[in-house]
Amino acid sequence: MDWTLIISRAAEAGIGTETVIYALAAIGLNVHFGYTGLLNFGQAAFLAVGAYAIAVTVSTFGLPFFLGVAIGLALAIVLALLLGIPTLRLRADYLAIVTIAAAEIVRLVVRAVALRDTFGGTDGLQGFSDSFYSLNPYPAGQYELGSIIGFDHRTMWVLTVGWLLVAISCFLIYLLMKSPWGRVLKAIREDEDAVRSLGKNVFSYKMQSLMIGGVIGSLAGFIFALSRAAVQPDLFSTELTFYAYTVLILGGAARILGPVVGAAIFWALLVLITTGLEEAVRAGVITFITTNQVGAIRFMLVGLGLMLLLIFRPQGIFGDKREIALDAR
Repeated sequence: MDWTLIISRAAEAGIGTETVIYALAAIGLNVHFGYTGLLNFGQAAFLAVGAYAIAVTVSTFGLPFFLGVAIGLALAIVLALLLGIPTLRLRADYLAIVTIAAAEIVRLVVRAVALRDTFGGTDGLQGFSDSFYSLNPYPAGQYELGSIIGFDHRTMWVLTVGWLLVAISCFLIYLLMKSPWGRVLKAIREDEDAVRSLGKNVFSYKMQSLMIGGVIGSLAGFIFALSRAAVQPDLFSTELTFYAYTVLILGGAARILGPVVGAAIFWALLVLITTGLEEAVRAGVITFITTNQVGAIRFMLVGLGLMLLLIFRPQGIFGDKREIALDAR
């Protein structure tokens, strides 16, 4: 077995583009779920809005790249308003159902045959990332980070921008949660009736939380699209949101760095198991499965690990059990 290959791929995954994408998505969910107690299962919709805003602006209409970024941020706010106005007065379980449905509506709209000329249909869109990569300060070549990790110049540029966005988002959330506004959000999570009795507009605070988390989610959508230089509607299914929740719970809800650590551990562990099993099969150490079956088994093993985590440490690695005692009225 090639242990260097196994470890290097796991280490690359721990700081790679998937980790950046899901860290940003989970940071947004942390604002919703961890700090405000909103069960938003439609985070994939915010990523889709961010990704398609860039793609449609550049590929379909031939407009500047940064205009697409601005449109994506604006549309994330609009989507939060459209989601929040009719749903934020619902109970937590009903809110979860509505947000799942909303995310599916967004996915099916961009997938629609009638809108193929705009959104590309099931094939999606390409050719919108040239302006972004033209800003790349890294000369063409391979870049080694340590002795076992290496990325090409395009990936390095995506990672530089992505991790910068992660750092800015974490710092912003830190400042917000240390402010009186953040303390009101935490109070809403614990008992919104008590907050309402003190004269606070609970609906307004929830709406602000939904917008901020949604905007951070759209940043994840930007990196998602740019790292692949393409968008395709089926990439933004509810599975994406569930992965983001897994990352959040693994790292610890209502913790600034919980989503970041959770994303790094989740993807490093997933790739470690995948590559390890593949190498074991090739070396003849494991003979009862084939390499084609590794993909399913890895999720079984990771799922088992997450089940054990939820049983023995439901608050996650850095979390506090009191932070997940939500008032679901």
